Amino acid sequence: MSTETNTETRTMLVVSAHAGDFVWRAGGTIGAHVVKGGRAVVVCLSFGERGESASQWLQGKSLDEIKSIRQAEAQAAAEALGAEIRFLDQGDYPLRESAAAITALVDVMREIQPDIVLTHPLLDPYNGDHPAAARMALEARVQAQAIGVPFGDGRVPTKSEIIGAPPVFFFEPHQPEMCDFKPEVLLDVTPGWPRKEAAMQALPAQQHMWDYYQSLGIRRGVQLKRNASANLGLPVDVKAEAFMRYYPQVTDVLA
Repeated sequence: MSTETNTETRTMLVVSAHAGDFVWRAGGTIGAHVVKGGRAVVVCLSFGERGESASQWLQGKSLDEIKSIRQAEAQAAAEALGAEIRFLDQGDYPLRESAAAITALVDVMREIQPDIVLTHPLLDPYNGDHPAAARMALEARVQAQAIGVPFGDGRVPTKSEIIGAPPVFFFEPHQPEMCDFKPEVLLDVTPGWPRKEAAMQALPAQQHMWDYYQSLGIRRGVQLKRNASANLGLPVDVKAEAFMRYYPQVTDVLA
């Protein structure tokens, strides 16, 4: 997650509980990754149809209509970021952990062979869907490494189809102080910020989030500059997103 990392040809998997989470929490990261030549694949476990679509319910829309609206918004947001997107339609409020959802994630991981995984933190007292998504992503990562765990269709994977050990990063929740979230990684996402702005605007059902995440990108950018070496050559208007690591960093140099 260093600003000096060459992302060309690397694949990023983003496991998102709802249709908008990947944009607010990691849109700049996804956009910057794609700008630098990487591939990004987003998996939305739900459309956020029940808990994160209040404006549509207030307009009297049906459940199916709302799901269709939120899917179209998420698709447009992913396209703005340059990412691929998959929908598992597992329902929200609550999003229940299930063997079927984990198996679907295992299949995706083996298909795309991610070099990095982004998902929610494991604690969120305001929204249990978020930690549920994180737990399923982590469980799927473990199962996808095991050659004895079959694909969803029952086929046994070959050696080349099991995954390695991609690092997992938790992106910043909406109320970090309440989720025990402490920024361990500050990523310069300035190259991807215009894409994040476009993606946010593709989510009018949650327009109230736009200003908050614009401001957060600026604040994290200030913190990034204060923690960066003097010769990093950062732009004046740098934007940043924050992450926590789940597994240890493996490296041959401390940086």
